[in-house]
Amino acid sequence: MTQPSLFDIPPTAPAASAATASAPATASAAAAGVPVLTASAEPIQMYADGACRGNPGPGGWGVYLRQGAQERELFGGEPATTNNRMELLAVIEGLNALPAGSTVQVLTDSQYVQKGISEWIHGWKKRGWLTADRKPVKNADLWRALEAAGARHQVQWTWVKGHAGNAGNERADRLANRGIDAR
Repeated sequence: MTQPSLFDIPPTAPAASAATASAPATASAAAAGVPVLTASAEPIQMYADGACRGNPGPGGWGVYLRQGAQERELFGGEPATTNNRMELLAVIEGLNALPAGSTVQVLTDSQYVQKGISEWIHGWKKRGWLTADRKPVKNADLWRALEAAGARHQVQWTWVKGHAGNAGNERADRLANRGIDAR
């Protein structure tokens, strides 16, 4: 019996957000003929990026998913947001577009996202979502959503230098800017 195709099984439910996706990350996407990724032995590479015109200002997020030769793009935007919120939302939406149990390498040019989920979140949780300076963690709603989305998968968090010629990262950046324009 062959392994199901990357595009055969509908994703899990997306996180609650005001963002919209170019390809809806819901079970209805499969019914509409939109490619959806599946869990398989081959890891999924997920490039995620956020963008903002003004900070705060109109923002967008973009996700480029690749598993072998198969690909999927997602993007969305919000009229008034920050770059950090869009960086977080990109990863959340990307992870929520995947079936539970996926093996995913998340590649982000945001040290805020990479260090936040890998290092800082543990201290924030111990302090009741307060920073080391005892101030409320910014974007705590999205950090919680990211933690929940990541917990459903086997995730490797990887930082990549932005705007340095990495094709996947550049593609996610273009999608994030499309998200701003399409909102």
